[in-house]
Amino acid sequence: MTDSSGGWHRARSGRGARSERLSPAERRERRAAIDDPAVVLEAAARFLEVRARSVAEVRRRLGQAGYRRDLVESAIARLTELGMLDDATFARTWIESRDRARPRGEIALRRELALKGVDRAVVDELLDERRDAGGTGAGTGGAVDLAAAERLLARHARALAREADPRSRRRRAYALLARNGFDPETCAAASARMVEAADEATSENATADEATSENATADEDAGDEDGAEAGPQ
Repeated sequence: MTDSSGGWHRARSGRGARSERLSPAERRERRAAIDDPAVVLEAAARFLEVRARSVAEVRRRLGQAGYRRDLVESAIARLTELGMLDDATFARTWIESRDRARPRGEIALRRELALKGVDRAVVDELLDERRDAGGTGAGTGGAVDLAAAERLLARHARALAREADPRSRRRRAYALLARNGFDPETCAAASARMVEAADEATSENATADEATSENATADEDAGDEDGAEAGPQ
């Protein structure tokens, strides 16, 4: 009986705890009543712990959480003063990360940073620097976009190689690049280079195989001649 009663009480207390949980709307209502700037600043700092964010991302996150707009703007101003929020630094880091780990074309980079709320003038300046550093090349993204496109194709080389027909392989490569934000000129140039490189490699392998076969045949002929000379006199 004691165990049964104890279990009943625990079950009731558990149901009570569940019933006291606040809904998202209730949590937003409580946050809207907060008037301590330090609380909002701390919430913003926690949001920045995982990775760097744009100003718009922080503003959107705190606003959706329910904090008062004036306290949100105050937290953003303070974080900007501390150097923890800087859209130019954020965008530069984003572009460098993409170029290093997940190649994207300039079209995609612009689209991604626009979604992050980074001002277009900031993005224009950074992409101009990126283009100038890479030199001239096919397409609006210049040589740096072409190099990024080739890195992306190299990462998918095994899947693309399954397409035996060169024209089909080139179309698949073009489509892959287009999906990742490369302009038409860069897509065409990089996919053509990929097919040409694959054809050259196939030709070189074929030539090497022929040479190996010819050497093996010559060795066999020489062996036959030596055997004939060493035979009965």
